[in-house]
Amino acid sequence: MAQIKHNHFLDTVDRVFSHAKDCNILHLQAEGTYFDGRFIEIKGKKLYHFGTTGYLGLEQDPRLKKGAIDAIRNYGTQYPLSKSYIAHPLYQELEGLIEQLYEQPVIIAKNATLAHMAALPVLVGDRDMIILDHQVHWSVQDAAKRLKLRGVKIVLLRHNRLDLLEEKIKEWGSKAEHIWYMADGVYSMYGDFAPVKQLQNLAEKYPQLRLYFDDVHGMSWAGSKGRGYVFQEMGRVPKHSVIIGTLSKTFGANGSLIICGDPQWHEKIKNFGGSLTFSAQLDPASVGAAIASAKIHLSKEIEAMQKALQSKVHYFNRLIEEAHLPLVAHNNSPVYFLATGIPETGYTLTQALLKEGFYVNMGLFPAVPSKNTGLRITLSKHNQKEEIYALVQALKSLYPKVMKATGNSFVQLRAAFQQDFYGLKEISSTVSEDVNCQRVESIQDIAPEEWNTHMKGKGILDWNGLKFTEEAFKESTTAHEAWQFFYFRMVDAENELIVLAAFSLSRWKDDVLAPESLSKQIEEHRKKDPFWRSSPVLSLGSLFSDGLPFYCNTKHSAYKKAMRMLFQQLDTLARKHKVAQIVWRDFPFNNSWEAYFLKQGYIPIAMPEVALVEKMTWKNRNGFLQTLSSRSRKHFKKDILPYQDLVNVQVEEKVTAVRLGAFYELFTAVHQRNKGLNTFRYPIAVFKKMNSSPQWEFIVISTNNRAEEILLGVMFCYKSEQEIYVPSLIGINYTHNQTYATYRQLLFESLQQAKRLGFKKVDWGISANFEKRKLGAQLYPQKAYIKAENNFLMDELETQVG
Repeated sequence: MAQIKHNHFLDTVDRVFSHAKDCNILHLQAEGTYFDGRFIEIKGKKLYHFGTTGYLGLEQDPRLKKGAIDAIRNYGTQYPLSKSYIAHPLYQELEGLIEQLYEQPVIIAKNATLAHMAALPVLVGDRDMIILDHQVHWSVQDAAKRLKLRGVKIVLLRHNRLDLLEEKIKEWGSKAEHIWYMADGVYSMYGDFAPVKQLQNLAEKYPQLRLYFDDVHGMSWAGSKGRGYVFQEMGRVPKHSVIIGTLSKTFGANGSLIICGDPQWHEKIKNFGGSLTFSAQLDPASVGAAIASAKIHLSKEIEAMQKALQSKVHYFNRLIEEAHLPLVAHNNSPVYFLATGIPETGYTLTQALLKEGFYVNMGLFPAVPSKNTGLRITLSKHNQKEEIYALVQALKSLYPKVMKATGNSFVQLRAAFQQDFYGLKEISSTVSEDVNCQRVESIQDIAPEEWNTHMKGKGILDWNGLKFTEEAFKESTTAHEAWQFFYFRMVDAENELIVLAAFSLSRWKDDVLAPESLSKQIEEHRKKDPFWRSSPVLSLGSLFSDGLPFYCNTKHSAYKKAMRMLFQQLDTLARKHKVAQIVWRDFPFNNSWEAYFLKQGYIPIAMPEVALVEKMTWKNRNGFLQTLSSRSRKHFKKDILPYQDLVNVQVEEKVTAVRLGAFYELFTAVHQRNKGLNTFRYPIAVFKKMNSSPQWEFIVISTNNRAEEILLGVMFCYKSEQEIYVPSLIGINYTHNQTYATYRQLLFESLQQAKRLGFKKVDWGISANFEKRKLGAQLYPQKAYIKAENNFLMDELETQVG
């Protein structure tokens, strides 16, 4: 019955990226007829380039250029034949040089993504399991997820948490043949490292453990002969490990390499690796350049290049420390992440640096949590110390100004990254005295007339509805039933209303919007632990009703200040109560607030559609039928009308405790059956409160035989004072649902009751939209905006989908 359309993760990413493009942060176009690595030209402006991944500058080395040109001259622009049949002559020389470099057999692939796609299906058996570090590169995660089709279990693990890894090894030791842990050697966003030596110790302790490293960002600038960070830490690739390296990025050419500690793995990948067999081989120019680079790596010159880069790394580190700028990780890699927190700060600072003549990348969702954006700054051989100094001076000047202009603070920054960022001087508050925030914890502290004026037509979100919700949920003592409520009233110096909003703090199941199949799997675990994978959430409105309890006078000159103050208040509450997410929900799918939320670190999530009946002008059943399409009229005559004489329909306002208990059993049956919107079951106290409230009534359907009456279904309906009738919840006797078409009859009876009472609209809420449309409902897509404490919960659930 649920029939809920769920959010697609890629739609969320698309909106974030589209907004970043609109802010001129992503998908920029380099210009000019010449590129030297030191400068990059964008929109006619020559900028210092601090966004490269060619850390040693080898892509501009004359020897690599000559190697590429000679290869094209001798072999053409490509060698159009699968390498499985025959490799072009330069391949043998390249493979020989790379094997000489690593002193182990090596497989050459076209790029790292295809290397993962070639290696993982061969290495990982059907009885194995995979544990992914949360920050391992997307290309590893994507290749691994494809193995779910073979039944391979995949688990996401918090970043570099070896204690949790050991727990998983113990948990799955008797269930999986081998356990693969997959990580980056050097992580591409923060520039931090995998704890390789500790992982090796774990692999020795647990023979089932296999280690798989993507070290493309650790190549060339690190390790003896530029063999990379992971290889340097290991000394030699042991039998239980695999390294994926690169011939692009710092290596200066194109291509990737696979190094297996087990010779049998090497042969299997070489023989059966799908992308090796069915993808075109590297073009001659790439192989020619890679040969030239390999020769440099085998010479003493690579050490001089590494030392020259390290001197710049140390110089930049010292300048950053003296300037007290908030780096997320301090190390000797040429990758830096300067924390900015909310995206608006990151966008503004990136744009300001462009104006000052510096190009840097911005790290944003999904590579980092939406509230943990920052500037990803990289150094290379091309950067000279004078421009490194100039960049730091520009950051030192711009950073506090941008933080203040975007309403950010170091209190928020420290909380977002859970780091002290020692030495930062707090920015003076941007909150103006002409805006006052009034926060109360009961709707009874807000005037009913003011609230209802601005929340007109929002059903259970009127003053009485929120009073009912508060009283029904506040009294419970269990973790998932006791809710807290926060009402915000933002006014100017003359007490003119600017913003009005209602939020609730309650425990949500992490899979509340996950596909039903996944929720059913998780519910099996909850039979032992009812609160497994559930978290406190601060949400606009509550899980008891749909709708948007939010008003903002956007014509007021101080509305942006008021909204900024509200965001700060919510962040403070979130920290105090350690919530997993702040959720602004039930906005129209296309709304004017999206860009604003994106700048504040909220990501858009598609919500289930809401069904509203807005044409209540008919006078009788025949008039109602005329409002329907011909197909819907046929549906009514076939699937509803023949059953009406078989049942008895009553509207009851107050029932006995026994009857209310029977209603609750029917509601429980629906809740247990439908996991499309997976929430904790409402407690019986809520229904007892309904039974004593003049705003609630029950539409009850039972069999006609009064001697042996069978209760078939009940609809719990809220009577708003503002022209809208809300059939909020439903209970069904599933044993007889098909025989009496109970659900469809309840829908129609709620329309008739709303008409009798003079309501102009019916809010049927979410789910079962197909049935509701056939009775004249219009469907309205909705959207929520979510700021999560981190991406882990969302990414973990996404890993399990499919």
